[in-house]
Amino acid sequence: MADILLAEDDDNLRYYLCRALERAGHNVISASNGQEAEETLSFHRFDLVLTDVVMPEKGGLELAKIARYHQPEIKIMFITGFSGILMEEKDPSFKSDIVLSKPFHLRDLIDEVNKVVL
Repeated sequence: MADILLAEDDDNLRYYLCRALERAGHNVISASNGQEAEETLSFHRFDLVLTDVVMPEKGGLELAKIARYHQPEIKIMFITGFSGILMEEKDPSFKSDIVLSKPFHLRDLIDEVNKVVL
């Protein structure tokens, strides 16, 4: 399936998202913040970055920009607890990227990931 970089600062949510994605057949490397995820980008290629928007040290928007710098073709999906955030207002280059608002069902996450990477 797909190689996915998951960046989420909530330990419990990161654990459940990782398990659900792995059960769906994806290879997942997880990071607890944007800085940790950025370091992972330097030595591994990914099909998808799945990132929380708001994280300590480095947020999801900054991480997405860095990921696209390293891999222009990489797919980006955002997850956020702030449903009012419109990505295209923050940066027009994210207009076509998927934003899932927390809480969401794990099945919905898997369906969206599969649409993006398959």
